[in-house]
Amino acid sequence: MSGAQMQMTRIAGGEPESSLRAGESSLHTDGDLRTGRRWFEAAYRAAQRRGDGDAMARAALGLGGLWVHEHRTAADAANVRVRQRHALALADPASSPALRLRARLTGEDDYRTGGHAAILTVVAQARQAGDPVALAEALSLAHHCVLGPGHEALRRRLAQELIEVASVTGRHGDLLMGLLWRTVDAFAEADPHVERRLRELRALLEQHDHLAVSFVVRAMEVMLSIRAGRFAEAETLAAACAARGAEAGDIDALGWHRAQLGTIRWYQGRAAELVGVLTDLAGSPELSAMDNSTFAGLAVAAASAGDRHLAAAMLARLCGQDLADLPRSSSWLMAMYGVVEAAHLLADTRLSAQAYTLLAPFAHLPVVVSLGAACLGSVHHCLGVASLTVGDLDRAVEHLRAAVQGNLAIGHRPAVVLSRARLGQALALRHGPRDEAARRQLALAAQEAAALGMSVPGGGPGTAARPSAGGRRATGAVCRRRGEQWLVELGGRTAVVDHGVGMSHLAVLIANPGYEVPAVDLAAGPRSRDAGTAWSSGQPVLDEAARRTYKERLSRLEAEIEEHEAMNDHERAAASRAERDWLVAELASAAGLAGRAREFAGGEERARIAVGKAIRRALNRITEADPVLGGQLRATVHTGLLCSYNPG
Repeated sequence: MSGAQMQMTRIAGGEPESSLRAGESSLHTDGDLRTGRRWFEAAYRAAQRRGDGDAMARAALGLGGLWVHEHRTAADAANVRVRQRHALALADPASSPALRLRARLTGEDDYRTGGHAAILTVVAQARQAGDPVALAEALSLAHHCVLGPGHEALRRRLAQELIEVASVTGRHGDLLMGLLWRTVDAFAEADPHVERRLRELRALLEQHDHLAVSFVVRAMEVMLSIRAGRFAEAETLAAACAARGAEAGDIDALGWHRAQLGTIRWYQGRAAELVGVLTDLAGSPELSAMDNSTFAGLAVAAASAGDRHLAAAMLARLCGQDLADLPRSSSWLMAMYGVVEAAHLLADTRLSAQAYTLLAPFAHLPVVVSLGAACLGSVHHCLGVASLTVGDLDRAVEHLRAAVQGNLAIGHRPAVVLSRARLGQALALRHGPRDEAARRQLALAAQEAAALGMSVPGGGPGTAARPSAGGRRATGAVCRRRGEQWLVELGGRTAVVDHGVGMSHLAVLIANPGYEVPAVDLAAGPRSRDAGTAWSSGQPVLDEAARRTYKERLSRLEAEIEEHEAMNDHERAAASRAERDWLVAELASAAGLAGRAREFAGGEERARIAVGKAIRRALNRITEADPVLGGQLRATVHTGLLCSYNPG
């Protein structure tokens, strides 16, 4: 037992006043939540032994701490709540301790239910009573209850009043809390003067440190480092921030650290690495009952890792009966960001459409996590991604352009990269992969990503290839025929569509990424010439360049088959053999008697039209099966006199 603990134990057997003074100094002056709880515990026991109701009330108040919901386990929360109710029953209803206890109990109730009307009533009562200490505490509790989006004006008023009341209470912690809430609000609203707010807060902390507030300030510094794209520095700062949180006894130290690392890994294109960590965190009793963002983060990580079942399960758990029922807490925007990204990866158009509706009123805000622990950029980005998923390309372009500007305004370089990449993807889907604006945005995204050492999740140059279900890294689409159907795979997504001539053409292009195949070669295909449809161009079905391309692909397939068989990967070996057999049949059908090249019956223009229509029909079928996969193929497949698949 430490000397301080021995002193607390000794005092607990005597009078409570010295313990109360030590606890109040630890809590309100030093921001030391852990030490404050120990002193208040000793004071409560001493007061209870002496039957001192006023001292019990002060101790029960101190046990509540600075924030709401500091006691996360059911046992701890119930113990503190029972003590506070008991102390309130003993106190004079007109006394300051009774008013402060009502504010604490009411604030806790409102926070758990997602409301704020009751605590605002207590704020009004404290104003009327002329009790500055009770008012300061009620204002801070009320502010904590309205941290979700939609209460910006109310939060500003509460923070400003707290700063003013602090000049009357004379408590160091009240002024710091007021300035802290004002800074939190500035980040949440993308206030262009937020750095001024933060600097004023830092200056006050330099005069007299406050562990709880400095923990939040350090979290904001982690956020700013991530915004600047300094990922290694951000990880170092995040570890130091977590240590400061643990020193202060703040229950959010672990959860915030995981949120910061998750944000870093997301922008690094390494979200799949977080499945194990987030699985453990999702079951932690230390998380706030109002925090559902971990489920959303796990859904994104699982979908990125190719575990569609786990991702869908997390989204189902998150949404419950209705996504609209999710509490609008300080982590709501982060949870919705995860919902949108996971739904995009899973091609869940219904969930994407619902998320869009819920997020639309908050398009002007950034996605700031809790009190500034992390930031995921403009809400416009979420709206753009949701629009991409449902196939509304005009709306996607509009939102993603706004997201780029919004992210530039708050200095969030990684978010700018991601929004640019998604904007380029949307433009390419709308106008084709050769659209100049699309190419410009994708090139800028690639350049900026390279400068930051990041990969772009979700598509575009610089994209980190997502693992396929088999654990290998996918770099392009795969198209396999299975009887009368085709299986198309890309980036962990799959679609099964019926056979058609367009799918045969598409399979050739996908099997030869980066190569331009003449439309006349694709149009001839393996079918026999029909006298009724004979054309007279004299064009060989496969010219020498195409023959070489096919033969090179056959050589690669032979090597792949050998590799897969050596690794006992029978499924991939069978798929490669099927593609090899198909190419062999293509080459054989293209040869005439004595191996002479067959001539294509018709002109190049007729072939261009026929092949283009067939491939577009195939892409339509794929898009019906999976809008995201279909959209990605539309952006990378080009038709014309020369056809190609360019995955980037």
